Amino acid sequence: MNLKDYLSIAPEIEEALKEGKPIVALESTILSHGMPFPENVEFAHKVEKVVRAEGAIPATTAIIGGKLKIGLTSEELDIMCKAENVGKVSRRDVAVYLATGKTGATTVATTMMLADMAGIRIFATGGIGGVHRGAETTMDISADLQELANTSVCVVGAGCKSILDIGLTLEYLETYGVPVCGYQTDDFPAFYCRKSGFGVDYNIKDANEAARILKTKWDLGLKGGMLIGNPIPEEYSLDYDEMEKVIVKALDMAKKDGIHGKATTPYLLAHIKDLTNGVSFASNLQLAYNNAKVAAQISVELSKLK
Repeated sequence: MNLKDYLSIAPEIEEALKEGKPIVALESTILSHGMPFPENVEFAHKVEKVVRAEGAIPATTAIIGGKLKIGLTSEELDIMCKAENVGKVSRRDVAVYLATGKTGATTVATTMMLADMAGIRIFATGGIGGVHRGAETTMDISADLQELANTSVCVVGAGCKSILDIGLTLEYLETYGVPVCGYQTDDFPAFYCRKSGFGVDYNIKDANEAARILKTKWDLGLKGGMLIGNPIPEEYSLDYDEMEKVIVKALDMAKKDGIHGKATTPYLLAHIKDLTNGVSFASNLQLAYNNAKVAAQISVELSKLK
């Protein structure tokens, strides 16, 4: 595999990889398709600062100019935030975007791919994609789940977005042998809400324990990643029943507007923001910062074990 022709790793990250320093991968879909400009610019810089404050190095990913970018400059972050002709790229799209020189924002699945190619093992996101409601007829299942089953990267997120069928998402992950752990919780978090009504496989007590579990898994040659559900901080969590009403309303709107496939999640998040008068957006920011913090702590502990 001739990766060097396609992989562009920022000098700071390349050095950190050589020296075994802690690194946290960050996605760019949250910038291009999950937040409005210019609020996303402030978020992009702040989330990287959160990672650095815990002693790790941030590696935001994207596809720009025919290259898989690991670590973005301020100018490149601006490109992703302005989102002009920036596509949403999952695994199936990567070769097309590279070969044609298109600019693409990386989803959870693609960020895991890029992190794995570079040798980065920890990735912080907002929440993963999963099995959509009604998937028994639409077959709308996120590629994130197959990536978790096959790619050896740990994903720290606030569970999965509550617009999904959480029960079926967890069943799917169990079928493919993906460990689903809670970070200091027995309950699987539901993005804006601390609890979903579903349990986790194991309650991880701290970053060191998380690192030891990951090292053991990969030492054994067990393929695939791990999902660590990190609940949104209490003060920013939203009421589950109230959010369910909002989500059902947004889903009805999506159905009437004929929204499907990769356009579904950005559409729903934008309309949920409007329906909650911006409260959901503020929560989205805080849970993402919290995930970056915990991911950085785990990355620091994992680098010590190595």
